Amino acid sequence: MKQKRPERRQGQVVVRGDLVPHSTHDQRLLARQGSADWVHTDPWRVLRIQAEFVEGFGQLAELPPAVTVFGSARTAPDSDEYEMGVSLGKGLAGAGYAVITGGGPGVMEAGNKGAVEAGGVSVGLGIELPFEQRMNEYVDLGIEFRYFFVRKTMFVKYSCGFIALPGGFGTLDELFEALTLVQTRKVTSFPVVLMGTAFWGGLVDWIKTSLLETKKISPQDLDLIHVTDDVDTAVSIIVEADRQRSRQREEELDAAASHQEEPA
Repeated sequence: MKQKRPERRQGQVVVRGDLVPHSTHDQRLLARQGSADWVHTDPWRVLRIQAEFVEGFGQLAELPPAVTVFGSARTAPDSDEYEMGVSLGKGLAGAGYAVITGGGPGVMEAGNKGAVEAGGVSVGLGIELPFEQRMNEYVDLGIEFRYFFVRKTMFVKYSCGFIALPGGFGTLDELFEALTLVQTRKVTSFPVVLMGTAFWGGLVDWIKTSLLETKKISPQDLDLIHVTDDVDTAVSIIVEADRQRSRQREEELDAAASHQEEPA
């Protein structure tokens, strides 16, 4: 049996075999050790980072309203969590939302699959990793990023809600970043939904006891998190939040128009 050569995507480029580097662009960007060559190379990295932002903004600007679905890449296709992801993708697509995932396997694939099967728009925002992870086959629009922070910006900018299924460190990272952005009002408020009460229950209990009871967060911060096992409930939370934003925006526009019509 022929041995498969190593492969890695680097932005728009695919490299194989001996051309696969031993480190990622993020590692090289954030490395503190080494010679002073970074003085000369970092400005070029800035241009590459700028190019990733431009590419992401250009490709995603005309998306319909979208929801990002997070979850483990290790979830098996025959698991209940995978089926939940498929059902969620279908539900979101049926409500008129594009489904954005990290583009990989597991729960991400499930969300993309559900969106495609329901006739919706399926988006994958991939990332260069030291190990191979291909874009799943259910992605209609896929973008591979070199830098995590560029990718995270795209998740936030083009989503009107986040839904997290069971996952690992990556899912937790995205979850708490979303909660922090909403809590600090760095972004227009959008709902954050956790699907899987058995999986997320311990985390929510810890937040209530270790964070709330010691006043590390405010009581209203708990309202930022919605926990459910039901796909219809998750979708309805997104839809209702979207309606509230639309009403608020209309009220702001009406108030601004009335202010302009008042005599000086």
